[in-house]
Order: sequence, then C-alpha cells, then structure tokens
Amino acid sequence: MQQQKAPTYLKAITLRDYSDVHSVKEDIKKGMILVLRVTPLAQKNVDELRKAVEEIYNIAKNADADIARLGEERIIVTPSGVKIWRAEYDLK
Repeated sequence: MQQQKAPTYLKAITLRDYSDVHSVKEDIKKGMILVLRVTPLAQKNVDELRKAVEEIYNIAKNADADIARLGEERIIVTPSGVKIWRAEYDLK
C-alpha cells in the first residue's frame, strides 16, 4: 500500500508592514511555497522593507529553504527539497 505525502501549498502574501514577517515565518516552518509581494512596504518605508527581507532571508536559510527575487516586486521562498533555478546553474 502506497502512503500519500502531505501536499505542498503555494501562498501569495502582500507585505504591508514589518509585522507581516511573523506570519511569513510560520508559513516557512509549515513548508509552504511563498510568493511575497513587497511593493506596498517598499512604498511605505524602504528601511523597514530591508529589515523585513533580511529577516525573511535568515529564517529561510535556517529552515534550509531557498529564496530569490522575482523581478522588482516579488520574492519567492521555497521549502527544503524545492530549489529555485538560477541562470548560473548548469542542469546538464
């Protein structure tokens, strides 16, 4: 009998305030794929955005997750086992 794996969810989140980092942290711990829209926070306070992105980056790395920028407005975070393709990778 084959056992089913738990599904991996993709969630889109808009960062409007630094306090949103807490829910992002919880979703990273749950192993979700996150697409974070950062434009509203960037328009509000660039220093707060830098602080938030730095913290999310550290949380992701500590959870063995992958993180990358998607254009100017978005960041993607993937759980352990899901890697983000980058142009410098050689996938031969």
